[in-house]
Amino acid sequence: MQTTFIKPGDIKIDDSFWSPIMERVRTQVIPYQWEALNDRISGAEPSYAIRNFKLAAELTHPELDYAVPRTIGFGGMVFQDSDLAKWLEAAAYSLVWHPDASLEQKLDETIDILANAQQADGYMDTYYIINGIDKRWTNLKDHHELYCFGHFTEAAVAYFEATGKRKFLDIMIKYADCIDAHIGAEEGKIHGYPGHEIAEMALVRLYSVTKNEKHLKLAAYFINQRGQKGPTGKVFFQEEDERNANGFYWKDSYFQYQYYQAGIPVRDQKVAEGHAVRAVYLYSGMADVGRETNDKSLIEACERLFTDITRRQMYITAAIGQQPYGESFSFDYDLPNDTVYGETCASIGLAFFARRMAEIEPNAKYTNVIERALYNGIISGMSLDGTKFFYVNPLETLPESSKKDRRMHQVKIERQSWFPCACCPPNLARIIASLGTYVHSYNEETILTHLYISGEAAFKLAGKEMKVRVKTGIPWEGSVKITFEGEADFNYGFRIPDWCGNYTVQLNGSPCTPNVQNAYAFINRAWKTGDTIEIAFDMPASFMQANPKVRDDIGKAALQRGPIVYCLEEADNGKGLAKLAVNTVADAQVTWEQGLLCGVDTITVQGKEIKDWVAGEDDAESLYRPVKPSEYADKTLKFIPYYAWANRGPGEMAVWVHMC
Repeated sequence: MQTTFIKPGDIKIDDSFWSPIMERVRTQVIPYQWEALNDRISGAEPSYAIRNFKLAAELTHPELDYAVPRTIGFGGMVFQDSDLAKWLEAAAYSLVWHPDASLEQKLDETIDILANAQQADGYMDTYYIINGIDKRWTNLKDHHELYCFGHFTEAAVAYFEATGKRKFLDIMIKYADCIDAHIGAEEGKIHGYPGHEIAEMALVRLYSVTKNEKHLKLAAYFINQRGQKGPTGKVFFQEEDERNANGFYWKDSYFQYQYYQAGIPVRDQKVAEGHAVRAVYLYSGMADVGRETNDKSLIEACERLFTDITRRQMYITAAIGQQPYGESFSFDYDLPNDTVYGETCASIGLAFFARRMAEIEPNAKYTNVIERALYNGIISGMSLDGTKFFYVNPLETLPESSKKDRRMHQVKIERQSWFPCACCPPNLARIIASLGTYVHSYNEETILTHLYISGEAAFKLAGKEMKVRVKTGIPWEGSVKITFEGEADFNYGFRIPDWCGNYTVQLNGSPCTPNVQNAYAFINRAWKTGDTIEIAFDMPASFMQANPKVRDDIGKAALQRGPIVYCLEEADNGKGLAKLAVNTVADAQVTWEQGLLCGVDTITVQGKEIKDWVAGEDDAESLYRPVKPSEYADKTLKFIPYYAWANRGPGEMAVWVHMC
């Protein structure tokens, strides 16, 4: 049963947990990132993104004067354009739920700059416009033209849906036509595809608006051509490297071209490999194309890859990408907590992938992952004041090792103001700003509620209008009330979360036993105004353990309550978190602390702390001694939500704790 997720303009969120975060993105993150994109954040790495576009516009139209010296050259990473694209998308979504004339004017003025930078044939990438247009399309593997195109296309569709204005959309349609004229299966075209994926799902998004089969066909071509061997017996990227003398960083790596998920055709890929963000962006595009073209073999490949990630390569926080080497997946059940990479963008991409799989089939195994990612691995990437960000999201930290151990050079114990490669902050802003589009999906006969976030959504079912209002205390308590307005006959389904063992349902005040399929509870009836469903989900504090194949978590437990994963932090428990052990059968005390970390539930549990050696019979400073029974002291352990760690200064942190 395929459904379509609700559009941003058809839902309003009014949620005690998420609304403040969305407002923080609107009032803090989006303005802050605008200043960063304009290189106006003191002490932060310059972005160059706006400057590059102004310079490209001046070079394209010499009569323009944006006060950018034309001799300074391109600044930043080859994909620096994409930071601006993601900001535009986040700002566009925010306009849907909070109109802002000043912000809209900034977008329009920026879009004018993009239009001036665009070449006559539609091409628009500042790296090549500034450095030499004759070199375009010569390094699809590494130079990210198609990646930047994808992000700008996503932003253009979002802005069109938010405002109805077509200028940005038309810019990207023209760019899509330019790409289609140069890349494809036809003779005389480049038989290539993106090195960093996202164009695939962006083209399907564009197709959803234009209904131009050319856009869907190009997305399908990128998917189907990937990893295919040409007449030379080599994959396209190898042919491109040899033809254009491009460098190949991964030539001595076990990855080879599978770093780009391009070593073998996508339907033959059975495990998630290579750069984690690229991978989940590709799989999202595969799911989109599979759904739109009813390609069952493509959907089956997506299912295999989703299973591999979520059952063998995903952290309990929904972080993915275990190693800094290539920001990549490593191998099944390899989930180190301290050296983890866990890029914020990777969790965001995983949510993209899961969302698209949920459109193909309503199954809680997909939407549970979306929820886990949103409450843990995604919002952990932003400070509570919205001005600092994590690129890497570890599950265990020791400040001294992060500073002095090169194996953990990527792990920061404090969020950063900005980054030379600043893909994560604007990516985080755009998913939070578009949060409403993850709550419900529907078709002519069905409405599904996937996430329990308070708000109101409007639907049209077979010509009939229906509103669904959700009121919930999740993530802090498990009550949900759903109210209907309108009259229509349809099947309503709501997710049974994986963190809930027991629940009760009442329909209009009377006990109800829904039909449960794939952990969705369905009630089919003629709905009318005033109908209500009330759900009470049990929300115990639960200790979780990992599969014994996960070496790093053997003998350890992690604490979860509802959708939120908890952690120990030095600020509450002192130094030496590795010496602590938790009693997993002791009663857990949940306490609401309004004044702590913007208001959170904390959990205290009894545990033990191993005592240090003492002077006497043994040398307290000796490194080793014959085995003796260890001495423990009773200690009350205090857990806070993982997403809120590192907001009270640097210190130790641990998600997985020894069991006693």
